[in-house]
Amino acid sequence: MNANEPHEQGTGGWSQFGSTPPAAGGFPRRDTQIMEQPAPPSSPPKKLGFAAGRKAVAGLALAATAIGGGVVGAVVANAFQPAQLAGSATPSPVFKSASNQLTVAQVAAKVQPTVVMIQGQSGEGSGVVLSEDGLILTNNHVVVGAGQGGGQMTVKFNDGKTAKASVVGTDPSTDLAVIRAEGVSGLTKATLGDSDIVKVGDPVLAIGSPLGLDGSVTAGIVSALDRTLTVGGEQRQQIPPGWGWGQQDQGSGTTTIGGAIQTDASINPGNSGGALVNAAGELIGINTAIASDAAGGGVGFAIPVNTAKQVSEQLISSGKVSHAFLGVSVTDATGDVPGALVRQVTDGSPAAKAGLRQGDLITKIGDKAVDGGDTVVGQVRGFKPGQQVKITYMRDGKTSDVTVTLEEKK
Repeated sequence: MNANEPHEQGTGGWSQFGSTPPAAGGFPRRDTQIMEQPAPPSSPPKKLGFAAGRKAVAGLALAATAIGGGVVGAVVANAFQPAQLAGSATPSPVFKSASNQLTVAQVAAKVQPTVVMIQGQSGEGSGVVLSEDGLILTNNHVVVGAGQGGGQMTVKFNDGKTAKASVVGTDPSTDLAVIRAEGVSGLTKATLGDSDIVKVGDPVLAIGSPLGLDGSVTAGIVSALDRTLTVGGEQRQQIPPGWGWGQQDQGSGTTTIGGAIQTDASINPGNSGGALVNAAGELIGINTAIASDAAGGGVGFAIPVNTAKQVSEQLISSGKVSHAFLGVSVTDATGDVPGALVRQVTDGSPAAKAGLRQGDLITKIGDKAVDGGDTVVGQVRGFKPGQQVKITYMRDGKTSDVTVTLEEKK
């Protein structure tokens, strides 16, 4: 196991950090599709989910491990959230950015033709048009869910037309995929923005097909940046009847996603693979996951468009994606110093060449402070092979830095 894979849970490892050595188990994880807040002891019990403040904050909207935009669909805790609509005599709220000043309605009208609904025999989700001849970006779990049972995917466009679709390539590590709608031309493609300049508080719209309602638009803001999500890996309950999804989410392995954009724009099963856009109508993220409390409310998570662009270009050109390899197995650490405890270093790996050892406590990777093993995994997945990354670690109570040259994962 290495930093490109979900990190280990459990005790082990060793270090020299005083009477309370780093050990696993600081953040026990259950990978779900929709998270719920634990009820107080005196309240009726809620469905199993993460408590507030834990690192692994959401489950994927997977067809196989579904969430925020679930393919197969998820058990929706908060059902339909009524949107606040302005009266007919009241002008639409205004989105403002450095280059544009558009109303919410204008942004929605601009973006809706670029977002599609993806349907299959046992699941559904959303996608974003990349080219006029039918290339569409979506989540890997949307493709997996829609393609279950050997059924062919169908893409429904904003104008109501449909087309069959085939898979160009998938990348489970980043939960991204590209499909191609067959026999189409002249499509309206999305305008890609720059997720590196997104700021907390920026207004955003989420557009997709929540609960099977294609072309739906919800508004919110960017509520946080650079979140690390560990999702998937747990079977889900049967979907309420009449919702049009598969009867059961079958579960799959976990996926760790780094650098996610968090938003309070309402996202529900079916939004997965859809667009998160800024005030200029530029795509800044692909909606992927949701953390929700059954009592109401919730936050969504999107894969940054810069990551999606890099992955989709590789999928289109070669059908596969190259990932960076560090070569360490890590686990959460508890004790006086937060970080990721190195349990094992692969011989001949970039980590070994840089001098990292078992028992080192990684506290920072690149510019990102590390609060657990998931952070290391998510950050490494965001880097490119050949990229040099500075890693800060503690050994024998002393802090040191080392520069690691990442290699391609074989």
